[in-house]
Amino acid sequence: MYELSAKNDRLMLYQTKGDVVDKDVYSPIPLGSADIKKPGSDVTLVATGLCVLKALEAAEELEKEGISAEVIDPRTLYPFDKELVYKSIAKTRKLVIVTEEVKRGAWSGELAANVAEDMFETLDKGIVRVGALNIPCPYTVSLEDYYFPQKNDIVTAVKKVME
Repeated sequence: MYELSAKNDRLMLYQTKGDVVDKDVYSPIPLGSADIKKPGSDVTLVATGLCVLKALEAAEELEKEGISAEVIDPRTLYPFDKELVYKSIAKTRKLVIVTEEVKRGAWSGELAANVAEDMFETLDKGIVRVGALNIPCPYTVSLEDYYFPQKNDIVTAVKKVME
């Protein structure tokens, strides 16, 4: 399991600790193959990069409130594993997309558009996207925490689709 702390946030994923696969049994991840990081039944969280770890933290907090979030890491955006993500959405009927990028012109908008075109009738609620603020990326640590999506932003978004 991966570990993320406030101390690590400043350096993003550089100092993230986690399991290492034995090099003798390692095989490359196939392109277009997403991974379910945490199974769930109430809402689908599709997250990229550092936001995968934040989504897992949010899912853990939501679990305490009786909300079961399925966290999916696409691992590659092109090709994209639509089949796995769509299967999850069909099960949960709710979608929150979490990325570090600003929402304007973002990949998250493309995913939201695809889901809206292909699965609109399946959704119980509108799709919610969580992303960085639409401003230049700050370097100051205190502003980075404000700029990038945090666990609480994800929890708030999930609660919005659960209403």
